[in-house]
Amino acid sequence: MSNFIVRRAAVLGAGVMGAQIAAHLANAEVPVVLFDLPAKDGDPNRIVGQAIDALRKLEPSPLASQDRVTYIDAANYSQHLDQLRDCDLIIEAIAEKMEWKDDLYRLIGPFVSPSAIVASNTSGLSIERLSQGVPETLRPRFCGVHFFNPPRYMPLVELIAARSTDPSLLDDLESWLVSRLGKSVVRALDTPNFVANRVGVFSILAVMHHTQRLGLGFDVVDSLTGPIIGRPKSATYRTADVVGLDTLAHVVKTMQDTLPDDPWHAYYRVPAWLAALIGRGALGQKTRAGIFRKDGRAIKVLDLTLQDYRDSAGAIDPTVLAILENRSPAEKFAQLRNSGHPQAQFLWAIFRDIFHYVAFHLADIADNARDLDCAMRWGFGWAQGPFESWQAAGWQTIAEAVQADIDAGRTMSQVPLPAWVFGPVAQLGVHTAQGSYSASADSYRPRSTLPVYKRQIFPERVLGEGPLMVGTTVWENAGLRLWTLPQIDQGIAILSVTTRNHTLGRDVIVGLPEAIARAEADYQGLVLWHEAPFAYGANLKEVTQAIADGEFELLEGYVADFQKASMCLKYAKLPVIAAVQGMALGGGCEFLMHATSRVIALESYIGLVEAGVGLIPAGGGCKEFAIRAAQSAAKTAGNDPFEFIQPVFMTIAMAKVSKSGVQARELGFALESDKIVLNAKELLYVALREARGRAEAGYYPRLSPRGVKVAGRTGIANCELMLANMKEGGMISAHDYAVAKAAATALCGGDIETGSLVDEQWLLTVERKLFVELLKNPKTQQRIQHMLDTGKPLRN
Repeated sequence: MSNFIVRRAAVLGAGVMGAQIAAHLANAEVPVVLFDLPAKDGDPNRIVGQAIDALRKLEPSPLASQDRVTYIDAANYSQHLDQLRDCDLIIEAIAEKMEWKDDLYRLIGPFVSPSAIVASNTSGLSIERLSQGVPETLRPRFCGVHFFNPPRYMPLVELIAARSTDPSLLDDLESWLVSRLGKSVVRALDTPNFVANRVGVFSILAVMHHTQRLGLGFDVVDSLTGPIIGRPKSATYRTADVVGLDTLAHVVKTMQDTLPDDPWHAYYRVPAWLAALIGRGALGQKTRAGIFRKDGRAIKVLDLTLQDYRDSAGAIDPTVLAILENRSPAEKFAQLRNSGHPQAQFLWAIFRDIFHYVAFHLADIADNARDLDCAMRWGFGWAQGPFESWQAAGWQTIAEAVQADIDAGRTMSQVPLPAWVFGPVAQLGVHTAQGSYSASADSYRPRSTLPVYKRQIFPERVLGEGPLMVGTTVWENAGLRLWTLPQIDQGIAILSVTTRNHTLGRDVIVGLPEAIARAEADYQGLVLWHEAPFAYGANLKEVTQAIADGEFELLEGYVADFQKASMCLKYAKLPVIAAVQGMALGGGCEFLMHATSRVIALESYIGLVEAGVGLIPAGGGCKEFAIRAAQSAAKTAGNDPFEFIQPVFMTIAMAKVSKSGVQARELGFALESDKIVLNAKELLYVALREARGRAEAGYYPRLSPRGVKVAGRTGIANCELMLANMKEGGMISAHDYAVAKAAATALCGGDIETGSLVDEQWLLTVERKLFVELLKNPKTQQRIQHMLDTGKPLRN
């Protein structure tokens, strides 16, 4: 890998994107200076200060933890340009006005280190043209780096070179963006709106065109263009509202102004109804009204026939729904094309026109079909890129159908499909095991060979690209698979949960000790890893059935087995590394807490949420916190474990879930020594290296703690004081009180004398008994059933 490191960065422009880019740099522990204009009066840094304050309030939060904001320093162009001298990366993120950017580049030029990278976050202006405004000495280190909004959560970054850009700079920056910021990078060509916005905005315009042509409602179209066809829940019109109708119009205007010879140029304009909304300030979500509007709890949608808002319904016709549920892409597209229903005609038309558009423009806007498909996945949240969908449905058949519609004048443009569509690609496919087709080079391009991608053992693949490594299975049952990757490290085993949503049912609980015993016998380390979610906790259906049968002794045995599995993780004879991404709730959280150490993806949401179903953690979660409290207290003058129990108690009682891997540390689910990985695709690689490192360092199993000092009755009473105030204020119900008191009792070591010394097994027994008692409570049983029925907690 490259030795390129960003020790300090600067972001120029504290608008929505600039501030959030700064926040994500801070998430990666990169100190950043955020610049904007000086305020005309008062504090010169007021504009930037307000932007930083706004970061704390945004939801979903751009900050992995509130303390990350301390890595962002406020600055203004009048007083602080000297601070640029220490910055390795400078990202310009001001308004999309060429002359403003030119002025800014001239202003900062004298203060930029010769080794720094200067990059523009423009969403579509020419990088070549922008480079001409950069001082000549800086041009080899200038490029485009286009983040997608919101920068923390959207994986795509488009990297764009000018003719003068040093190629090695792009390699360094791509490697750093991928590994340090956790991004998925596409090298875009320097064309208007680059790759994702060019295709994505055309797709939106095509949807708008065919919506109006067929007289469909905006709500109906959003039902048709959401998850049912592999697009995000926000679909088309809600996405436009979220992005901002004025922002969308600006991107469309860029295409209109810069692509005069494009065969689709006539469609590069906002419809009259959209221009009217913008004209009266209805810009979407940021103005609380756009195509959709929220009235109280009701969602209203603009109806062009009524010239007013109406209730949003958006039903898909049953015959069309039946077509969409067909699992054969070839049959699905044939049925859509042949159907006379307007909704089916609409769907065929938007797919047909996007296929036509990307085929014609591939050579102009992307190096190869993989880059274009990945840009749409990562930048617009499509499950498949357009070329993948085309190939899945049968390349030749779809090509002939599209050309037939072109010949019949049914498409938005009558330009024919390019000749390459009917060449060897028709037999081989646009994506193959050898690479993806490049129309400009008339050849197949392999994946990038940058060393950073060797850290992605299972990289994201496009349809037809070829199989991933499958590993060698050592042992498996109905819920677990123990396996290895001999190509990577044959001495480290991997244990994966294979149940749906990785729930921890009976097969997992009983099988885990056996899997660990096999790993102990034959390997030097073990990694607990599978794709997100990490685990959703215990299988509630199994629990509900046992409750219905009155088998509470069986349930207590089940909990005891769960605790045994946790203890096997904790006291294994080899290092056990939990590689965590996505949700890790309930028992999943307890499993990771018992591992030797954790490697956690930034986007991990971890918590002991049992209170939501009227229970307490009983897989060793309460026990672990009681032990940690005693160990922390022993290092203080007062030696009072309750000081450390109190915040944990509220976390468990309120079923708090971390909003990032960083916050999981703050809540105590992970330790400061645990690694946070920003790119989840590197998670397995890092965990395998962690296991290997611990094994090579001479790992030895931990000793079970003796004489754990507990908070006992006084601790429980203190917790009850907090609960009484909350109950009196109407914040919790009587059953919430009962559940929280049980959690307090488990955390404080049971109803025993304060300061008593107990062992680990005592703590496990206390939490297990309390758990089973709660299972017998009808209100807890109601909560469990409600969660199974609705997926939501019940307040009773």
